[in-house]
Amino acid sequence: MKKNGILHGEISKTIAELEHYDTILIGDAGMPCPDGVKWIDLAVSEGVPSFFDVLTAVLSELEVQRAVISREMKDRSPEAYARLRDILENECPIEEIPHEELKQTSKKCKAHIRTGEFTPYCNVILEGGVTF
Repeated sequence: MKKNGILHGEISKTIAELEHYDTILIGDAGMPCPDGVKWIDLAVSEGVPSFFDVLTAVLSELEVQRAVISREMKDRSPEAYARLRDILENECPIEEIPHEELKQTSKKCKAHIRTGEFTPYCNVILEGGVTF
């Protein structure tokens, strides 16, 4: 049995197999998952697990070189936006794009992790980096 870190087998395996420039999406409960993208559904009920709990766990194991978020998040969910920026600004550059473009971009992701988050536009695409 794995001793610490991410215990969810699919998430742990997905992170371990990501290559430089590969992307994953961590999304709220309403973010659609495109056909052909691995869907890891963690949603149990409203807020369980939260977007930020999953993001924090993933960031503890994934080297991230860039994050992409929805531009609409700033106006529709300002508290979540501020928290997300606080978390990510020490990790990597953040790009803000229109939500419809984020949905199109998510078609290229290796995996989509669905959380129980009910906060609008609480989605992020993380691009894998290298540790050297």
